[in-house]
Amino acid sequence: MKTPLLSVRNLTIDYIGDNRDFRAVDDVSFDVAPGEVFGLAGESGCGKSTIAFAVSRLHKPPALIRRQSKILLNGRDVLDLAPRELAAFRWREVAMVFQSAMNSLNPVLRIEDQFHDVLTTHTAMTKAKARERAAEMLRLVDISPDRLRDYPHQFSGGMRQRIVIAICLALDPKLVIMDEPTTALDVVVQREILQRINDLRRTFGFSVLFITHDLGLMVQFCDRIGIMLAGRLVEVNAAEAIFRTPSHDYTKKLWSSFPSLHGGALL
Repeated sequence: MKTPLLSVRNLTIDYIGDNRDFRAVDDVSFDVAPGEVFGLAGESGCGKSTIAFAVSRLHKPPALIRRQSKILLNGRDVLDLAPRELAAFRWREVAMVFQSAMNSLNPVLRIEDQFHDVLTTHTAMTKAKARERAAEMLRLVDISPDRLRDYPHQFSGGMRQRIVIAICLALDPKLVIMDEPTTALDVVVQREILQRINDLRRTFGFSVLFITHDLGLMVQFCDRIGIMLAGRLVEVNAAEAIFRTPSHDYTKKLWSSFPSLHGGALL
């Protein structure tokens, strides 16, 4: 592998309770190379989104990242960043598309204003320059800049999803985290959005940490895949190897849960 863009080492995260703690992520380590799409797959509750929030430093109590953990982006430990450094780190270095992203737009703000908030908060752009950048980003996701003055409810679900992705890419982040970015979208729109993300990745060279429970979708989109089970990373391999020659029993069981078009299990 090239020198990793992201290195996660011994990541351990607990949720602190009154009577007992719950370990959500248990000693997880993996790398993401520049320009790579790295997937984290597993059933709901296995710790995928918890890892995503840790990389973005979005956790709040009762979540606790244990001291032995390290999250290195271009060699700098994200866990050591001061609040002022974090403000510059988010959006510029790492941007995140949240679960149900199409519902994360503010319903009472025009699309232009939502771009403006991100661009002027993290740069010295004027409002006019921010509008130019917003128009440019909408074109990249095949939406007319004429619609900048529209509200989120005036767009389809797939278009709102693309708008959120455009906002995430507006400051050219090095890493884009996508947490279930195609949830609640039909398969045709899913394919359209993933193809658009791939096109943008080739153009801009950012890496993607792609999180989903849909292993079949992930194999088509990712370069490498990590399989999560109960907070632990139990297998990491190239996407084709995960599909054709899975080594861990849990990975094999995940595949066996997919019905074949001809009857019986997929594997």
